[in-house]
Amino acid sequence: MGVDVSLVPCASYDPAECRRALTEVLAPLGGLDWVRPGMRVAIKANLVAPMRPEAAATTHPALLAALTGLLRERGATVVIGDSPGGLWNAAYVGRVYAAAGMRAAEEAGAFLNDDFSWETVQNPSGMVCHEFPCTSYLRKADAVIDFCKFKTHGMIGFSAAAKNLFGAVPGTMKPEFHFRYPNPADFARMIVDLDEFFRPRLCLTDAVVGMEGNGPTAGTPRQVGALLASASPHQLDLLSAALIGLSRKDVPTLEAAGERGLIPASAEELNVAGDWRAFRIPDYRCVAVPSSLLFRGGSVWGKFRGSLIQRLICPRPAVDASVCVGCGKCRSLCPANAIRLENGVPVIARKRCIRCFCCQEFCPKGAMRVIRPPAARLLSR
Repeated sequence: MGVDVSLVPCASYDPAECRRALTEVLAPLGGLDWVRPGMRVAIKANLVAPMRPEAAATTHPALLAALTGLLRERGATVVIGDSPGGLWNAAYVGRVYAAAGMRAAEEAGAFLNDDFSWETVQNPSGMVCHEFPCTSYLRKADAVIDFCKFKTHGMIGFSAAAKNLFGAVPGTMKPEFHFRYPNPADFARMIVDLDEFFRPRLCLTDAVVGMEGNGPTAGTPRQVGALLASASPHQLDLLSAALIGLSRKDVPTLEAAGERGLIPASAEELNVAGDWRAFRIPDYRCVAVPSSLLFRGGSVWGKFRGSLIQRLICPRPAVDASVCVGCGKCRSLCPANAIRLENGVPVIARKRCIRCFCCQEFCPKGAMRVIRPPAARLLSR
């Protein structure tokens, strides 16, 4: 039986430690023997916003530099990129590269993507997403490596390899997808459609230092001390989620992958190289997402029940006025136009809010937070 997921300790972002961990984590999967001289390999990193590496919101540059070195030694051309939540142009993405420390990857021989073209691609085999706009640099690659960051997420609970491929959609077009798929279950099915379209050759998770709490951008760094690898983003995420006590039913993208038979019922059924149980963190601060309840049927009763559950117990965004600086970014990003500013403070129109958590994800000050309604807190006692 082949290895589904490989996991090794990685205690720090010291360059020598990163190279060792990458070499060891890839060995059970056949290493990089699939790389041929002259190949153009695109590393899809998580570069969600212009944030420094220490914030634990982005894939760490030391790991990207180490992987670049290994790929270059095999004769590959390496391009690192992402389409963060903002303008898809050289000025904004350049700011993200600079803040996230991508100079280290350049020094290792990688090119930072400077192709800001995009194209519409057809996806006839998709379950819910049959056509989508795609950043061209990924389409031009001979192979794609999905190198994600280990983080909690306001909308879908956990953000890692599967969610990382949403970065294939140009930044300013992402709000349209949140509006088209406001339900976490449907949004997750769309994410799995993108994963299955790209089918990355290799998936890696930077879990040396993860993010807990108000993720994916305003949470708190938390030492995990691991590096994970797999050929499947969904198997990788299933094991990653298990490290912090999340099961398949807790994460909509895992439920969506399970619907299609892409993962087993639990991480216990995976063939794992490495002692993953030694890395479990029982007190990791997660975001509750009642995803299993939102995977409702198409009947009238099913839709009514799902809507009622969503109103009563689903988490929702709320502003911490003591932290907010009134910049208005949440208002400009909201795909449902559900936010207005009153006296410099955001006010959310609850009837219009689609709970996409774009405001929470991209608030530069972390003023938007995920809260649980009283009914949800009561049920969890």
